[in-house]
Amino acid sequence: MSILNQSTYHPLTETTAIELALNLSIFSEDAELSCKEIGDGNLNLVFHVIDTQAGKSIIIKQALPYAKVVGESWPLTLNRAKIEADALKTFGRIAPDFVPEVYYTDDVLAVTVMEDLSHLLIARTGFINGETYPLISTHVGEYLAKTLFYTSDYGLGPGRKKEQVQQFINPELCKITEDLILTDPYYDAETNEFEEGLRPIVVDLWRDEELKFHVNVLKKTFLTDAEVLLHGDLHTGSIFANNSETKVIDPEFAFYGPAGFDIGQVFANLLFQVIVNNKKRDLFVEHIETVWDVFKNTFTILWETENKEVLAQSASFLSYNLSKFFADALGFAGCELIRRTIGLAHVADLDGIKDEQTRLAAKRKSLELGGILIKQRKNIKELGEFIEIVKEKIN
Repeated sequence: MSILNQSTYHPLTETTAIELALNLSIFSEDAELSCKEIGDGNLNLVFHVIDTQAGKSIIIKQALPYAKVVGESWPLTLNRAKIEADALKTFGRIAPDFVPEVYYTDDVLAVTVMEDLSHLLIARTGFINGETYPLISTHVGEYLAKTLFYTSDYGLGPGRKKEQVQQFINPELCKITEDLILTDPYYDAETNEFEEGLRPIVVDLWRDEELKFHVNVLKKTFLTDAEVLLHGDLHTGSIFANNSETKVIDPEFAFYGPAGFDIGQVFANLLFQVIVNNKKRDLFVEHIETVWDVFKNTFTILWETENKEVLAQSASFLSYNLSKFFADALGFAGCELIRRTIGLAHVADLDGIKDEQTRLAAKRKSLELGGILIKQRKNIKELGEFIEIVKEKIN
């Protein structure tokens, strides 16, 4: 039976990935294909298929029915592959310069075949290795503005937006976010992971009732504010880049939620480099500033020229929304800083620091800054105030 006519799910191998590629007629019939499984994520298989003669290549991504980071004891829905593929197609129509092209999807096999981005590097890896990607913040700011506006009530219209909310219901992946980012780091959960040298500050965090109140408010926002279609996991490990190009990948956590969540994820993952990269700290501060400035300016233009809600076309209502997005972004950035420091699934920006005392110092700064952003998010009205707080706590 052709692999395209399968009626049940089974994991691909390098051999069957080649068979799939040939059956799709992406390559010529006499192509000499090689394939390597390159996935290093927590949830999927990723195959790199190359025509060794023509140099043409593709990526085949397949969802696994469990989380690789834990094993088969943590089952996951395969429907997330459809969510991801649909999100890539949606975001690709809105911001094609910043999203890989999708060639084929298969809901039974939970497979997406897409553009190969191996000429680019994962941004987090690049940053750690000394790259700075001068255009990445401009590109990400534009990507955020377009995807968040054009999937909102104001860019899409309430009727179509409600249809998309239904299309992108994603309870199992949202539950991961709700637990690992917005719940588990704030008590002694089994999923938490941190060095003993951090225990005193972590215990203080668990005892901080004011902090937990604000996290609960943010969690309520995450659960109830279906403002826009989110990527849902927009960290620097989900961005490929070089000095002229940026592509956003892996939106399997996509769902309708608060716009500030995606923005906050970007802020936090740039803040890790602000915390650890002494030599290029100012550059990464500028990246954060650029992300927000480009987002705000582009979103404002779209609001003023593409708005489908007549009564919403006012400067005061735009200002209200931007202020909410910013406050939410700061709060969710704080949650990401804390989660990536003491929760499940750390970041190499911090864990890759070899000297123990330097690493612990960086992680303490991450926890302290995270707490401040969560608690003070509504009091920080301007970008400049945010940057001043960051500089004060990091130096």
